[in-house]
Amino acid sequence: MKSVGIKDEYITLGQFLKLADVISTGGQAKFFVQEETIHVNGEAENRRGRKLYPEDTVVVEGHGQYKVTRG
Repeated sequence: MKSVGIKDEYITLGQFLKLADVISTGGQAKFFVQEETIHVNGEAENRRGRKLYPEDTVVVEGHGQYKVTRG
């Protein structure tokens, strides 16, 4: 599992995907979350605006498993 550190209270799923190098630009997020299988804390998620907080886990099919951390 890879850790992705955030400095703010939360980060949106779209911003997270870019920060984790899953997508190269923020503009790709809308289409990516609609077409790829993503689970946040074990639940399917397709909203790029979903807020992620430290200790959340994100699984992106074909890309890996990530943990949101503070930092």
